[in-house]
Amino acid sequence: MSSHLKKRIDASLLVVAIVGIVMLSSSSTGTARAEVNAKVVYEGTTGPGVGKHLVFLAGDHEYRSEESLPALARILAKHHGFKCTVLFSVNPKTGEIEPGSSFMPGLEVLDSADLMVIFLRFQNFPDEQMQHIDQYLKRGGPVLGMRTSTHAFNMPKTVTYSRYSYRSTAENWKGGFGRKVLGETWAGHYGKNHVMSTRLDIAPEAKSHPILIGVNNPWVQAGGYWTEPEADSIVLAYAQPLQGMTPDSPAAEGKKPCPGVWVRSYKSESGKKARVFTTTYGASEDILNDGFRRMLINACFWTAGLEKEITPNSCISFVGPYHPVTFRFGGYRKHVKPADLAGWETPIMSPKKSTAPLK
Repeated sequence: MSSHLKKRIDASLLVVAIVGIVMLSSSSTGTARAEVNAKVVYEGTTGPGVGKHLVFLAGDHEYRSEESLPALARILAKHHGFKCTVLFSVNPKTGEIEPGSSFMPGLEVLDSADLMVIFLRFQNFPDEQMQHIDQYLKRGGPVLGMRTSTHAFNMPKTVTYSRYSYRSTAENWKGGFGRKVLGETWAGHYGKNHVMSTRLDIAPEAKSHPILIGVNNPWVQAGGYWTEPEADSIVLAYAQPLQGMTPDSPAAEGKKPCPGVWVRSYKSESGKKARVFTTTYGASEDILNDGFRRMLINACFWTAGLEKEITPNSCISFVGPYHPVTFRFGGYRKHVKPADLAGWETPIMSPKKSTAPLK
């Protein structure tokens, strides 16, 4: 064999070996990512929710959806019988909850969901994850959207699901998921967080709506968002920014109320109309207020088609210890995996866990 031919064969074998290593590495990485657990499941045994599956998507950067949503899910499961699956945005390598990571494996559970409760902000999920949200909406599943979900997605125009982005200009999707489904996209802050809280004043014309049964004096700690929801929206409560962080603080000067809670419907590609509940609140500290927490629990019943089961004195007590941190960018509890929140009595979240640096 000539030395020239031998060099060509050796070079070819080296290329094959390199390609094999790369393919094996990619396969291993894909497997590892696929095996990351991003969910926790709470399932009740008695109550009007038995047989209904609610799926919660927690993935915002600031308002601690990773605390609000599992707390609400436990209430709905333990006290009312629902099966509640909570999915978190996680670190793809460690599997730890990482607010706003744009990685949420397990979204295929939406295939069996009776309601999607969404609390996301500026997410750009890979296609294999995003497709399940898309399919859920195409079949006309009901939606409950909280706080930053008006701007749940922030995607470049080059990706498959760019129409979901809050700045979308796509035909029939102007304003993205927020405007198309929830009724409003991101319009800007309207009340400074940690300085101005918000009183939610029940709209007089909506007092008889099932979602407002038993709801008294809803007040939240988060500052406001300015909103002008789609004309087909029915406003349930107006958000009045307050000059202070107590329910009895005076109205902030120069800030008139705007819609803070509303309902509407959207029409899916299948032609089905589906119920939607939207609130521009829902931070982890917001749900400490009994009136607002009851409103959210009632809203889950209503969007899931169980409005006849809503009662003014239904149980809305927290299940297990609830220790919300002060919401802000950064500051979330570190080194927490979804499995750490399993069961009824594990703390949400453990005060023993350190918090991430503030941003």
